[in-house]
Amino acid sequence: MGTLAWGVLGAYFVLMMVVGYWARKKVKNTSDFFTAGGTMPWWLSGISHHMSGYSSAVFVGYAALAYTSGITVYFWWAGSIALSLLVGVQIFPGKWVRMRQQFHVISPLEYLKVRYNLPTQQLLGWSGAILKVFDVGAKWSASAILLHAFAGVPLVWGVILTGGVTVFYSVMGGLWADALTDLSQFIIQLIAGISMLIATVLKLGGVSAFWLIWHRLPQDHHQPFHGDYTVVFAATYFFVNMLSYNGGSWSLAQRFLASATPEAARKSSLLSALLYLVWPLVLFFPMWASPILFPHLQDPTESYAVLTKALLPSGLIGLVLAGLFAHTMAMTSSDANAVAAVIVRDIVPVLRRGGSLSDRQQLLLGRFTTFSFLLISMVLALFASNFGGVIGMVILWYGALLGPIAVPILLGLLLPFRRSGPSAAIGSCVAGALSFGILKLSVTQPWLNKYAHYANAITVGVPLCASFLVYIVIGMIAPSKSDTSEDLLMSLNSNTDEPVRSFQ
Repeated sequence: MGTLAWGVLGAYFVLMMVVGYWARKKVKNTSDFFTAGGTMPWWLSGISHHMSGYSSAVFVGYAALAYTSGITVYFWWAGSIALSLLVGVQIFPGKWVRMRQQFHVISPLEYLKVRYNLPTQQLLGWSGAILKVFDVGAKWSASAILLHAFAGVPLVWGVILTGGVTVFYSVMGGLWADALTDLSQFIIQLIAGISMLIATVLKLGGVSAFWLIWHRLPQDHHQPFHGDYTVVFAATYFFVNMLSYNGGSWSLAQRFLASATPEAARKSSLLSALLYLVWPLVLFFPMWASPILFPHLQDPTESYAVLTKALLPSGLIGLVLAGLFAHTMAMTSSDANAVAAVIVRDIVPVLRRGGSLSDRQQLLLGRFTTFSFLLISMVLALFASNFGGVIGMVILWYGALLGPIAVPILLGLLLPFRRSGPSAAIGSCVAGALSFGILKLSVTQPWLNKYAHYANAITVGVPLCASFLVYIVIGMIAPSKSDTSEDLLMSLNSNTDEPVRSFQ
């Protein structure tokens, strides 16, 4: 990286801090900090939902998969997310908005105290917060790997640089800062991604490269499913994405909570789905073509960085790197805000044994918690290799453990599952976590060798299936009979503006 590239990257970081500082003016209370006061425009919510859905891991871990496996990553990842949003658009976004409108919730887990009970809410809150630390740590690690590949910056300084800027604007402006920086980042990565696509196509001989490169790549690179990423794995990950992107991931639920109306939330979900269908094609094409341009690359995780340095002038290198950081900073700041909301609204009141906090105290605690969460995740990023690296932490650990937490959160919104109460929710979470632990301990056992082809599908799918089955079965054999829970569900699933019952 030359001086111009560093100048562009430095200007990007300064812009993010300026936007975050400006956004602080819009934060007057806790609701503003965690849900933008329920006034976020649908288009901003949709762009923020999309930007918060993936990070620099795409340009490290997924770039490696694109280099070694071809187009399969688009089908089981981006296409799967878009389909999950389209399937859930009429089911989930509106319920999150009605939850805020009718019951004034700020945290995605507040409703669980009424839907199940306090122990269930606490279990899901603590386990989800801990899991998010690992997930966000993987994102910082991916950013640091990119900065090292571009400029030789040591891992620890890469984490401090990107994390420090994110801490500043997240603590200052809350969800408004997250969304407004997401918009700025979306514009930057749009320019950067298109620049990279044009440079790659020109290097390969012009527009004809869009269809001619496939004859020069290995045959399995243009197969939607092959190797470890089979149809079974794709189907499994579709259900993970169905849970995650419709609100099982707390930061994405917040985008719906921040929408003004159910219709606005649905429109934001559709916009995000459209972006997932189209934009990854632009991002991935250079990655798919990279084996042609660099056939003997030693480390596929650096393929996108190598492409950028080889094809673009210095100023555009800085812009592309800024675009890569944009995704990580969008996702990590969103996760930090969501986890802080859960801690401030759901966990701290219990630790204080019912002692209430004023709105000003909650706002201060929210800022402190956001700072602390990001700091801990940055420390964890330095040890990402101990958990299987970026791919292991993002695809396997998070994919496998999201389901057990998200199943009771998302299915708990639906009337058909009203019989599944606290026992079902806790049993579901425990069953998923235990099955994942057993799988990780059994990974070297001989009896698993014959299923090695489906290793990723098994690692992600078994915990999800265990959680889902336990949630259903316990609901059938030991149905919950709670009038308050029933009234809550009736309110969320109605089209009226008033709840069946007012809950404290």
